[in-house]
Amino acid sequence: MRHFIRRTGFFLVTLWAALSINFLLPRLMPGNPAVAMMARFHGHLNGGAIRAMEIAFGVNTKSSLLSQYFTYLGNSFTGHWGISLTFFPNSVSSVVLAALPWTIALVGVTTVLAFVLGTLIGIIGAWNRGKLFDSLLPPIFIVLSAFPYFFLGLMAILLFSVKLGWFPTSGAYTNGVIPAFNWSYISDVLQHAVLPGLTILVTSIGGWILTMRNNMIGTLSEDYIRMARAKGLSSRLVMFNYAARNAILPNLTGFGMSLGFVVSGAILVEYVFAYPGVGYMLLQAVVNEDYPLMQTLFLFITVAVLLAVLIADGVVSLLDPRARSSK
Repeated sequence: MRHFIRRTGFFLVTLWAALSINFLLPRLMPGNPAVAMMARFHGHLNGGAIRAMEIAFGVNTKSSLLSQYFTYLGNSFTGHWGISLTFFPNSVSSVVLAALPWTIALVGVTTVLAFVLGTLIGIIGAWNRGKLFDSLLPPIFIVLSAFPYFFLGLMAILLFSVKLGWFPTSGAYTNGVIPAFNWSYISDVLQHAVLPGLTILVTSIGGWILTMRNNMIGTLSEDYIRMARAKGLSSRLVMFNYAARNAILPNLTGFGMSLGFVVSGAILVEYVFAYPGVGYMLLQAVVNEDYPLMQTLFLFITVAVLLAVLIADGVVSLLDPRARSSK
């Protein structure tokens, strides 16, 4: 219980610091969203319109910074994040909630698959160290993980879309298709997700293979593994129940952080494939100086990472009692 309270306190302090930094950074930058929006109208706005726009964007220049800070904190916890400059006049919350499911479905699924497959390949490779499986499969994925996302994405589009015509080149679904819960729409969405999903999977699986293989090799040299083998236990039981169960613990925190960063999306992949996820939206917000949208996306990313780390830390504490012991 003491360990849980300590970790929860750390989470709350870190969240407060992230919120404060998220509040200060846009206000330290020159200009404000209202001025940027005014430029779109070539300056043809009166003072009252600019004032109303500043309030809509959450930039109240007439009030003190401290007052703005407490207003910002209240809006952050109630979901009132202002108006998006890029998607004006839509609210930031509606814009983010429209893009979030696409990113979670694409990046979330591929992150879980990369972790599961990478961990499994790393376990089997370490158990069969020096044999054909270990000499062939892990090095291939580790080399592929060194390629940039956008390079593999462009190569995938060139080969599988342009040359072979197997998959669409961009988007989340075909223009003109009406979103509905039927196989026609679902199959179309899956077809559009194959190439960006494979790009993320291929470029991220190598890291999990390498770390899990190294952890397994270190675990296999422990005395309790030798004792389990000496007792005549089956290879599968020793490999998974004894070695892999302990070797995977250091990876769980990294996996938790990866799940947290799912919310940020895969910016390069989503940009290459014009996929309407959070990463593509974040890039548009930066280009258009959309401070309210940027603030909200950074807030989502921070909270997601902190929650994921907190949950991963709790899982590690349950699996390994040593993590709960205080020194």
